[in-house]
Amino acid sequence: MRSLKLFMVLLGCRPKGRHTEQHDIFFGVGYELKDLVKEIKQFWPEAKANIHIDAWREVTSVDGYAISVTEIAAEVKSENIKKLFFINLGGYKENEFEEYHYTLLVVADNKLSAAAKAKQTVFYKHTSLTDSNVHYKAIAHIDDKYGIDVDELYDIRDILPLGVKEKYSIQIVTGPTTTDTCYLGYMKLNEL
Repeated sequence: MRSLKLFMVLLGCRPKGRHTEQHDIFFGVGYELKDLVKEIKQFWPEAKANIHIDAWREVTSVDGYAISVTEIAAEVKSENIKKLFFINLGGYKENEFEEYHYTLLVVADNKLSAAAKAKQTVFYKHTSLTDSNVHYKAIAHIDDKYGIDVDELYDIRDILPLGVKEKYSIQIVTGPTTTDTCYLGYMKLNEL
């Protein structure tokens, strides 16, 4: 029997009037990646036919927790109240004209704990320029209200498409886990 999956998808496009490709992260639930096409188009309507996938993964394991999706009617009681968070870190490297980004998923009790985990990443430690005489706020960041700068920090349940939130629940339980495979490469939506 097929099981529902939580997908994390890196979308890309070059909207009209832009000089560089833009990116965003989309989370959706389905049996296969192709089940998400309609919701992806609704998520980023300005992209029109230019939208494509640059990377994707089935989210089954994060921080030693097994991640699964159930229909709300069949929801099982989780052993804890942990939440799954998506974090987009931004950072800088000396003399490089770029803001680098690193996306990660973490399991934590709340946003403050999730932000603390992000601060422990190698990316955070290696993309913070601390010489304040040379750089203005060139510290790897999240969002000021969490005590460290983070570009984006979301509870996954809050950013799922509305129809998905109403129908499905993300389950987070300790148990045997594997490493999720990240699929990389340019793929048009009509190729799914």
